[in-house]
Amino acid sequence: MIIVLLGPPGAGKGTQGERLAARLDVPKIATGDVLRAAVRDGTPLGLEAKAAMDRGDLVPDDVIMGIMKEALASPAAAKGAILDGVVRTTPQADGVAAMLSDIGRKVDAVLLFDIAEDELVRRLSGRTTCDACQRPFFGREPGELCAVEGHVPTGTLVRRKDDEPDAVRKRLQVYRDQTSPVINWYEEHGPRVVRIDAIGTLEEVEARALHVLGY
Repeated sequence: MIIVLLGPPGAGKGTQGERLAARLDVPKIATGDVLRAAVRDGTPLGLEAKAAMDRGDLVPDDVIMGIMKEALASPAAAKGAILDGVVRTTPQADGVAAMLSDIGRKVDAVLLFDIAEDELVRRLSGRTTCDACQRPFFGREPGELCAVEGHVPTGTLVRRKDDEPDAVRKRLQVYRDQTSPVINWYEEHGPRVVRIDAIGTLEEVEARALHVLGY
């Protein structure tokens, strides 16, 4: 089963993607992760991507789709995969559909993690990040030490500019502008789009997602 995750920043889809991947025993695949792995491993497509990045260019879409195709055709993804952050625009939805068709597969379900904007603003504007390790924290104040149990504090917590309330609302507007057409694309092209209530504990949200997937 190939599952595409959609959802605004702060909805928790990355965390749920990890949990679903572990529960279903399939890999969670993100564009950035497979791109970095291909570059690190020195694959032919990875070398093409590295050459583009070294020139300061964007990695061409056909190279990215080729790297994604290799990841999804690998034995690790034989039972399926969770695609997180892979589809953000309708051209990417087209590209993923064509790439999967080439290997005899398709997107089976699209999970849209749904949450009210006011709650997202509250969540994201309450996030701080360690200036050393980049670990995110919630319910902690800027200026506190990055104290992780079992580790000596290495940095100070800061609030990123893009986590300020006005900046969060702008990010959410960009998301809506990009993602609404993607939702429409999937509704027109067959894979079922299921809205998952993203309010609740990690276990509650995971249970909702598993239920709509038949688990």
